[in-house]
Amino acid sequence: MSSELLDALIILEKEKGISREVLIEAIEAALVSAYKRNFNQAQNVRVDLNLETGTMRVFARKDVVEEVFDSRLEISLDEAKKINPAYEIEDVVELEVTPKDFGRIAAQTAKQVVTQRVREAERGIIYSEFIDREDDIMTGIVQRYDSKFIYVSLGKIEAILPQSEQMPNEVYKPHDRIKVYITKVEKTTKGPQIYVSRTHPGLLKRLFEIEVPEIYDGTVELRSVAREAGDRSKISVSTEYPDVDPVGSCVGPKGTRVQAIVDELKGEKIDIVEWSTDPKVFVANALSPSKVLEVIIDEEDKATTVIVPDYQLSLAIGKRGQNARLAAKLTGWKIDIKSETDAREAGIYPLNDDLFFEEEDTSDITFDLTEDEIE
Repeated sequence: MSSELLDALIILEKEKGISREVLIEAIEAALVSAYKRNFNQAQNVRVDLNLETGTMRVFARKDVVEEVFDSRLEISLDEAKKINPAYEIEDVVELEVTPKDFGRIAAQTAKQVVTQRVREAERGIIYSEFIDREDDIMTGIVQRYDSKFIYVSLGKIEAILPQSEQMPNEVYKPHDRIKVYITKVEKTTKGPQIYVSRTHPGLLKRLFEIEVPEIYDGTVELRSVAREAGDRSKISVSTEYPDVDPVGSCVGPKGTRVQAIVDELKGEKIDIVEWSTDPKVFVANALSPSKVLEVIIDEEDKATTVIVPDYQLSLAIGKRGQNARLAAKLTGWKIDIKSETDAREAGIYPLNDDLFFEEEDTSDITFDLTEDEIE
């Protein structure tokens, strides 16, 4: 038996990554459980598992006392001295109580408990692996779905994609390969539970890190992300290197880099704008593709009033206010957009003869912009 048991432990250690010591402890605990249950014993026992000889021995542990009240747990000092004269009060005496037919019963029980311990250890390993992948991106395969969740296989475990985290422009079918963003890893009684998302802004950030080497190596920094999943997103980027174009790096040659991300997100439009320490410039850039004439800053309320040409008002606001809403999320500033005519009538434009943005085209690159943005 010893060689088979030892071989099994070695295999489990290699294949499952579970240490031999953990498995031995599990087996010994199983043998204690088997002894107490099958032989109606309430003794305090210890099991000695000898892998070299393949033997299993059960020892009852009894406290040495003056007067015995429970013979299953205690032994008198006189009886203890018969075993060994060196015993004193409060010592512990171990007596072998291994039953003759213990091996068969112990093996059955040990198998069940070891299987359970192995499963628990595997769950622990999976949890440890995936807790480090929180806020990261993984490729999974759609397994099945119901009214609430899409179940996505991530290899060792099945993750949950809630309905609220599914993109409205996507239809998921079994065996589809999709990239998902891990939002949360929890420990439950049934093992690790992993929640993933297709709508989280972090997914867009990780996709750019994958597709754009300059972001991955830190040459270009992705400063902020604003996203309305399945429809449109904006990102702001910057660099400390004067010879590097941060927007161009993200777009890639002939738009190949951003196109790969758009394809992964099933046609979601992506605006890439340049970040700036000057809130006037940053807000103007964020309203791309609209042209901006002036940005008036209210530092106290962290609010801005943006003035645009009359014919650009609808474009600046966007469908259902989407462009302005995303720009506000991207910059962290409140944005109130006014047409040039309204601003002149209100007496807030021009502020002076030197127009801030009149001669400068602040629009950066908007990928896959369609005419319906002006409607």
